[in-house]
Order: sequence, then structure tokens, then C-alpha cells
Amino acid sequence: MSRLVLPLALLLAGPAVAQSVVPVRPIPARAVLGPDDLAVAEAAHAGALRDPAEAVGLEARVALYPGRPIRPEDLAPPALVERNARITLVWRSGPLVITAEGRALGRAAAGEEVRVMNLASRTTVTARMGADGAAHVQP
Repeated sequence: MSRLVLPLALLLAGPAVAQSVVPVRPIPARAVLGPDDLAVAEAAHAGALRDPAEAVGLEARVALYPGRPIRPEDLAPPALVERNARITLVWRSGPLVITAEGRALGRAAAGEEVRVMNLASRTTVTARMGADGAAHVQP
């Protein structure tokens, strides 16, 4: 007959405390979160962020309320361009670079696709926003 022996530390250990990230004040949608906007609650919520560093610098996709846990789907990268903003369209093919002025037809963050109207030709193209704030059209 075998005996199951547990280390004394496991028997004496208390329950593990889980944490969730919560806002400290109401945060409207489209606001960029800073470290002063967040706190850690000692309650575990399924799917909630556990570390405030994961949320700092991101934009709220929905309104966030104090004490309610923040989920990853509540946040997104901050938009670089707003709807109707004038931006530069860039088309590259090898050494050839063509630029034009355009108007964004939606909001977009770096790396996201956005529809842009070329102001000279009035045609609409789909471009990918670059970190430089320009919309890059794929050849």
C-alpha cells in the first residue's frame, strides 16, 4: 500500500489570489489609457487582463467603468488617423515612389487597412496605415 505524502508547504499554503485590471475612473471610448487610469483588483474575472502594463498605451474601444474588469477585446491600438483627415498616400514599386494627397474614409491604427479617397483623381483605394502616418497602397 502506497501513501501519498504532500509537502508541508502545500498543506499550509493559502488560496492563490488572482488579480484583474480595472479602471479607477470612467474612461470614454477612444481614450488612450495611461498608468494613472488603472488599478489592480484582488478579484479574479475570467478573461480579464491581469497586468496593467498590458493596457497602458492602448485605446478603449468601449466605455470603461470603475471597478469593472478590462478584457483584451475592450482595447485596441490607438488610431493614427481619424475619418475625414487629410493624409499622404504612398505607392512604391522598386525605386519608384508616387505620393498623393488623400482623405481617410475611416479610422485606423498602424498596420490596419483604411479606405482613402485620392483627392486629385477622386478614386477610392484601400491602403495600410504605416507608423509614419502615411497610407501605403500595395502595388
